[in-house]
Amino acid sequence: MSESTVVVFGDDPPVRLDRLAGRSRVLVCDESSLPELLPAADALLVWDFASDAVRAAWPGDGPRPAWVHTASAGVDRLMCPELAASDTVVTNARGVFEQPIAEYVAGLVLAMAKDFPGSWELQRQRRWRHRETTRLAGTRALVVGAGPIGRAIGGTLGALGVTVRLVGRTARAGVHGAQELPGLLPDADWVVCAAPLTERTRGMFDREAFGRMKPTARFVNVGRGPLVVQADLVTALVERRIAGAALDVFASEPLTAADPLWDVPGLLISPHMSGDTVGWRDDLAEQFQDNYDRWAAGEPLFNVVDKRLGYVPVDD
Repeated sequence: MSESTVVVFGDDPPVRLDRLAGRSRVLVCDESSLPELLPAADALLVWDFASDAVRAAWPGDGPRPAWVHTASAGVDRLMCPELAASDTVVTNARGVFEQPIAEYVAGLVLAMAKDFPGSWELQRQRRWRHRETTRLAGTRALVVGAGPIGRAIGGTLGALGVTVRLVGRTARAGVHGAQELPGLLPDADWVVCAAPLTERTRGMFDREAFGRMKPTARFVNVGRGPLVVQADLVTALVERRIAGAALDVFASEPLTAADPLWDVPGLLISPHMSGDTVGWRDDLAEQFQDNYDRWAAGEPLFNVVDKRLGYVPVDD
């Protein structure tokens, strides 16, 4: 392949693509310059994966990138009808975030089971108050989203003695189908949402879903904010229909200081960081360059997204 043009959308912090030197012309752009550069790009690296700019700027007709890679697991922020209908190949960052997110979820589950927030608050008040906590082994978790992240979460929780059930779009060996979710919710002590955001999953955790959970259940979302109807979750917590929740993703990010979610009882909040471990950006850059090597050699790419489904299909 002759020298290609790779457009990088977003550069804060700067992405290191040293292996592309002498092989590709790398152009960095922001939201204002993206529409101008997109038609000239052979490949697009979406480094700023929290922006909707690619979806807004995608050219319907004429020249466009042959390949788009997003440095994230989800593709919902960039996918638009024009991109979905095009012959452009879309790949994602599958393989980078699975185990870090699984560890984070396990940490949240342990924190809620052992009431670490209560201990920290009592320590702040200098109060010695003995309590009893929940034994994690023997509890039941329902992980919604049976892709690599969901499976990693299930494996990590299983190592702690938790009985895990996985729910995916369709039923297969070891995975319950989405239509079974309502009947599975009442039995779960932990409900973990790790599903991709699609039109089918948007708002899937609503008043009805929270109403099916038992009062001692806790809910964790590390998928996407719009998977949850936040007002319904707040009601469930305030009225103590469920025992607690932890959110790492939100319908609108970042939360402002005045957002009422900060004060919801029983809610743990973290700023969309469950998959972000030390060195994660270097891992993302290396993954893109590995896939670039395959692309330049005319070989099949890793992590090709099914644009109709909105994620990389999982092998049965």
